[in-house]
Amino acid sequence: MTEREPTDPKASDDRRPGETDPAEKHPDSARSGPARSSFGTRLRGLMLDFDALLDSGLFSLGARTRRAVSAYAAFTERFNLTGVSRFAAGMASEGLTLAVAGALVMLALAIPAFHETSDDWLKRTELAVTFLDRYGNTIGERGVKQNDTVPLEDIPDNLIKATLATEDRRFYEHWGIDVAGTFRAVVTNARAGGVRQGGSSLSQQLAKNLFLSNERTIERKIKEAFLAIWLEARLTKSQILKLYLDRAYLGGGAYGVDAAARYYFGKSVREVNLAEAAMMAGLFKAPSKYAPHVNLPAARARASTVLDNLVDAGFMTEGQVFGARRNPATPVDRRDDDVPDFYLDYAFGEVKKLVDQLPTTVVERNFIVRTGLDPNIQKVADAALETSLAEFGRDYKVRQGGIVVMEPNGTLRTMVGGRDYGESQFNRATDALRQPGSSFKPFVYTVALMNGFKPSTIVQDAPICLGNWCPQNYGRSYMGSITLKTALQHSLNTVAVRLAEKFGRRRIVDLAHQMGIRTPLPISAPLPLGAAEVTLFDMTTAYAVFANGGKSVYPHAVVEMRVGNGEVVWRFDRDAPKSVQIIPTQQLYDINDMLNNVVENGTGRRARLVNSKVAGKTGTTNAYRDAWFMGFTGNYVGGVWFGNDDYAMMNKMTGGSLPAMTWQKVMAYAHQGIEIKPIPGVTSPIPKLDEAPASMTVAGLDNERPITLSPRAAERLAALERMLKEAEVRLTDATPATAPQPAARATGPAVPGATPGAAPMPAPVQRN
Repeated sequence: MTEREPTDPKASDDRRPGETDPAEKHPDSARSGPARSSFGTRLRGLMLDFDALLDSGLFSLGARTRRAVSAYAAFTERFNLTGVSRFAAGMASEGLTLAVAGALVMLALAIPAFHETSDDWLKRTELAVTFLDRYGNTIGERGVKQNDTVPLEDIPDNLIKATLATEDRRFYEHWGIDVAGTFRAVVTNARAGGVRQGGSSLSQQLAKNLFLSNERTIERKIKEAFLAIWLEARLTKSQILKLYLDRAYLGGGAYGVDAAARYYFGKSVREVNLAEAAMMAGLFKAPSKYAPHVNLPAARARASTVLDNLVDAGFMTEGQVFGARRNPATPVDRRDDDVPDFYLDYAFGEVKKLVDQLPTTVVERNFIVRTGLDPNIQKVADAALETSLAEFGRDYKVRQGGIVVMEPNGTLRTMVGGRDYGESQFNRATDALRQPGSSFKPFVYTVALMNGFKPSTIVQDAPICLGNWCPQNYGRSYMGSITLKTALQHSLNTVAVRLAEKFGRRRIVDLAHQMGIRTPLPISAPLPLGAAEVTLFDMTTAYAVFANGGKSVYPHAVVEMRVGNGEVVWRFDRDAPKSVQIIPTQQLYDINDMLNNVVENGTGRRARLVNSKVAGKTGTTNAYRDAWFMGFTGNYVGGVWFGNDDYAMMNKMTGGSLPAMTWQKVMAYAHQGIEIKPIPGVTSPIPKLDEAPASMTVAGLDNERPITLSPRAAERLAALERMLKEAEVRLTDATPATAPQPAARATGPAVPGATPGAAPMPAPVQRN
């Protein structure tokens, strides 16, 4: 038997005297020991359970995944493709991927087009402008005059059918884009080797007319497609068709079928017959090419094609169109209409910019604009270009040209943008970027004069190389030490390059831009020889600075803009930017004298006039792709360019040949019957010509120019007109407050200062 432990605490207390029992010192520790041990055990158990559950779950998930993958693999084995089938499926998959990516890209490109739309886009009034020449005579119209007075149901059915048969046969079937029609057009054009059929739906054409420009780019076509779908979602088919018929441009300045019917046939659109409807329907795609007043045979041939379309589409039978074939439409004779279309196109673009600058209080969208056009000089310029090309075009292998004439202050008097506006509306005077050749050199020489050189400064005409580029003179010869004036007279290339090296091409570029060149001029070695691209209009503006006393020039066709009630909202002398001095007076006199010497003793001799001093510069580019003459007098500044649209080489045409001769023809007429002004800084007498320029006969124009108002007299007359207008307004405003009763009319004057009993003042007559 085991001996029990003593139960008396004292019996087992072996502590030293004074020691404290740990349990007494920390009474809780003895009691919490077993509890803490139990909690830890349970926590460890829970963690082990969780770990086991996690391991089991992951194992189960892996097992199920393996079974699913195996099942999917077994399933896809049924569709396993090999050979051609596999390749086709892969290509289809790649095609779908690319299609989705392409759709996203196209949508990104189309988003800016929707910025053109707004909540009131359908009610937005288009700009409409009536243009007057400098004398106040109407010369043409541009823009869209809203004419929604003819409802769709009143437009002849044969015109609607002819339009749909030619432009969009599936108009009522597609949703904005005719996929089948587009595919058909692609196939037809591919077989024909050119554009024979258009792929744009009527809705796409309307989107372009309402919101976009005529530029031929992929971006525009993408915008056009998305906007067409947007239109289809917003409008009914009838509304789209009505808008298309009202807004489309049909040539001759006519927008909409009613305006076109009145212009071409002198009647309302309600009254057009099938032959006339076919001719009008043929104008939608190419109004200038098929306009009957420009090319009647082409218009009738196009109308015959429209009649074929009516039969092919099933809209009419051959018997129904037989009468229209036998009796084609005959338009109103407008051969006597002489519309300066290139000038009006430029003036209309200028009006658009000015309208954007008008105060927001001006809400009017119909304007009457007086321009600086001189109709007689315009006719002579048109005839001069055509005559030059008809007589010498074959010999020189040249097919196009352009002419710009303006006053020294920038008022545009004449613009010829090409040989035939009906054939091509591309304005070569304002939009064609061509190299100016040596006509650019006056900017180089002006920089030299502005930095210390004199006309008498000696320069070296000798070989020079910049790297691998070694410019040579036209005659491949060198003159050695010569004056700056002589170097410009002979248009020496080596001297121009040396001047650019000395004074820096950046200065030349800066001066050219200040004088009116708006296109970029890259810094390059051949820059001083005219290697950069410019427009004829900009070059004429820059040369106007020489004639304007060295002051900056604001080029403008618009002289005055009025709204319908006669209020002047913009006027050149009041609202145009003020001129600033660009070329100091002495340096201006020097360069003008040097340019006068070029005409009288150098390359520009064929531009001399009988009654006026002439200054200017010729220009010829490499391979004879461009030929220029830029010249000015104290009265006018003019630029003439000849070349080919495809940059084809001409047959050794220089600026001193046909361009100078054509310039002389125009200016010889322009300087008749006016007060001849001197060129700033040029005081030498007018040299006598060995042979006076031959007069040019222009249809409907006398050989002698009638005496015209000087610019100063015209300004005074315009000021008098404004005073009369203001007086009329004051009288009208004062009438309600001061007019006596009818019975007392004879008792006193109605207007202060008026004679008692005098007749009322008539409205002033506008004369310019």
